[in-house]
Amino acid sequence: MNKFLKLFSWFAIAGITWTAGYIYNARYGGELSWLRIMYEQKMAIAKEVQAPRRILIVGGSGAHYTVDAKLMQEKLGIPTINVATDGPVGLDVILPSVSDVIKKGDIVLLIPEYLLLLDDDGFGDRSGQFGAAIGKPGLGNIPPKQLAQDLMLLGIPTLRAATKSSLDVIQKGRLTGYYSDPITKNGDPTIIKPRTKSKWWSLTIDDTVSDHSLQSIQKFKQEVEAKGATLVLGLSWIYGSTDDKTINNIRDTAAKLEKIAPLLYDPQSLNVKTDSSLFADTHYHLNPDGRIVRTMELVEQFKKANVQ
Repeated sequence: MNKFLKLFSWFAIAGITWTAGYIYNARYGGELSWLRIMYEQKMAIAKEVQAPRRILIVGGSGAHYTVDAKLMQEKLGIPTINVATDGPVGLDVILPSVSDVIKKGDIVLLIPEYLLLLDDDGFGDRSGQFGAAIGKPGLGNIPPKQLAQDLMLLGIPTLRAATKSSLDVIQKGRLTGYYSDPITKNGDPTIIKPRTKSKWWSLTIDDTVSDHSLQSIQKFKQEVEAKGATLVLGLSWIYGSTDDKTINNIRDTAAKLEKIAPLLYDPQSLNVKTDSSLFADTHYHLNPDGRIVRTMELVEQFKKANVQ
């Protein structure tokens, strides 16, 4: 009987500890919690905006922090909502996570970062945890073993995260995170992170789009069209290298994507930029001036592609 009580006590303590960790990680305080909140806010905006035709911008942070949905809306005269989230969620989870808000007449503009395009299985570091956090565990058909591991880790805050949160409370009087800043009524970020310490170096693209990513995008296209909507693809802007390997891999990626859906990009530069002054904290994220230039380019590409 004593052994049973000890075992029960152990499970009870473990359960309480995991629950506390889950609340921090997924509900309030941890980085995943801020991502969940931002995602839910974007989904609410997309459900609220009703129009015969809308543009939904889909992708990771390389879409969230680069396209100005409000400016695009003003220039094209079409309600535009930025529903992009975070690259480490993985392509196979990002795509079904926006499925519920796609409706007839929509134009879905998917702009995936290269970390998504080159991935061989469609999953990232946050795939399982993100699905669980938004109430859809297993979203994207994540393998059971990976899901189990992700769910276990969901209740265990990292030392780095706990330390950061402690410092936030001491220095700011509140908890913050990378995605904790408010978003606009179009789903755009209100705060752009600057690059503070690291020196710039040119990003290289060492491979072409994976077969798995092509299959995932093709399947997504079928699902989008089944809803009476249209899929349009876009190449990410990057601060990158112009070496032959990078250029050839991007060119090959573009050629393969164009076989699936209309692809918006500059065929001359392949969206590889060599002016770091347009970028914010990463090789994908743009500062306010860069976002304007990027968005205006997309507007013109939309018009030329006749996908309005």
